[in-house]
Amino acid sequence: MKISESSWLDIEAYLQKDDRCILPLGSTEQHAHLSLSVDSILSEKIATDAAAPLGIPVFPAVPYGLTPYFMAFPGTVSLKLSTYAALVRDILDSLYDTGFRRVLIVNGHGGNSPVQPVCAEWMQTRPGARCRFHDWWRAPRTWAAVQAVDPVASHASWMENFPWTRLPGRPVPPEQKPYVDFDRLRDRNAQGVRDLIGDGNYGGHYQKPDDQMDGIWQIAVAETRALIEGDWA
Repeated sequence: MKISESSWLDIEAYLQKDDRCILPLGSTEQHAHLSLSVDSILSEKIATDAAAPLGIPVFPAVPYGLTPYFMAFPGTVSLKLSTYAALVRDILDSLYDTGFRRVLIVNGHGGNSPVQPVCAEWMQTRPGARCRFHDWWRAPRTWAAVQAVDPVASHASWMENFPWTRLPGRPVPPEQKPYVDFDRLRDRNAQGVRDLIGDGNYGGHYQKPDDQMDGIWQIAVAETRALIEGDWA
């Protein structure tokens, strides 16, 4: 039940019987040879596929997040932490004020994790509110499935290369890229990060067969669905 395909009348009718919804969080940032919107595409599709049999509303993915380290890559957009925290809080307040009480945040970008305390603060001030923060790609079963395919997996590598994140006519390199030096990443500005990682892939192959990717996807969808469908008591 995508909000973009619903009217306010549909949502009002839904809220007469249920108060759950899903809010995907994404980012607009470099992903090597893949779309700049990978994190938004994946978080919204995971949420939509997970919610489909349950009829739970899925809001559009928030397309911008926290990604200052990629600002040397054109097309990247990064918000200040204070801006992002206020944005997420305003969204949660709006959901509550219109009748939602149980919110699953499906996060598609690791850099957004610092906003989690906002969710805790929000629950403290909103009676009956519940909020779960779900990093879909590193949930236990999903990450185990990734590791079973290939333990060398990282940002902008094969593990984010799905049919819906690829760009037509942009072939990816056939080789496995060695892992970048993660320790050196921690003390670099954006240009230093670009100089270190080159095309943006942190390490690993650029693509895997679609049947392997579909297997990972189905596990991720089921793991996400269990969170929204499970016990909220």
